[in-house]
Amino acid sequence: MNNDTQFGFIGAGRMAGALAGGFCRTGLVDGSAIWASDPVDEARQEFCRTVSGAHAVDINAEVVHRADVIVLSVKPQQMDHVMESIRESVTVKKLFLSIAAGVPLRRLVSGLATDRCIRIMPNTPCLVGHCAAAYSAAAGATAEDQQLVRQLLESVGVAIPLEETLLDAVTGMSGSGPAFVYQLIGALRDGGVHMGLPPEAAARLAAQTVLGAAEMVIRTGRDPADLTNDVTSPDGTTLAGLQVLEKGNLRTTLMTAVEAATKRSIELGKEPA
Repeated sequence: MNNDTQFGFIGAGRMAGALAGGFCRTGLVDGSAIWASDPVDEARQEFCRTVSGAHAVDINAEVVHRADVIVLSVKPQQMDHVMESIRESVTVKKLFLSIAAGVPLRRLVSGLATDRCIRIMPNTPCLVGHCAAAYSAAAGATAEDQQLVRQLLESVGVAIPLEETLLDAVTGMSGSGPAFVYQLIGALRDGGVHMGLPPEAAARLAAQTVLGAAEMVIRTGRDPADLTNDVTSPDGTTLAGLQVLEKGNLRTTLMTAVEAATKRSIELGKEPA
């Protein structure tokens, strides 16, 4: 990537803002090199508040004309219409990235009339440097294109290249996963408040507990089950709590949530525009 590279976002929603804001936060991309389009004025204004120096317009083709790397950040149901609106502006010099859940590369290649496409699945923690992302490239995406995508994603977290057939599972787990974890943090907080903790203290302790546990898994490389055993003593407090979680089928419920989100991703890729 050179200093003159211009980036575009078709769709200026939360995920687009999170990605663009994350790239700028690390210093990898300057806000003035980012263009976004969206038919909703409020979305354009919010994008520019999130990404200082960015430009926002209401015409998709203008973004494609100005940008070298274009991120398609629209809902899956909108993708066909969006691709039709920009097809005449597409050239082989432009790299297209898609974050639309479920939309396969073959549909992107056909709709854009170019195979210089890479499908990526990031998540919103990219805004704070803790993205969990995966990506898969079409045949026309060069090694340099893939390296650029990896560089961008790793500037805001972790990026893993995977076969495209696995990206729906990534969507179901890490794409939707932050919402599942927010629910967990909220439940821990509410449990602490129920037991007498001040709400503010309970919220901070709950969030830090989840953050610390995640760091333990990442830094030690150990299986979560082994780490669980480390903090579980016979007849201790942790065991008492784990027994309640087991009765409530927490593990099964979370696994089923990932399954449901994955299946919905697959369905979205098949739904007509």
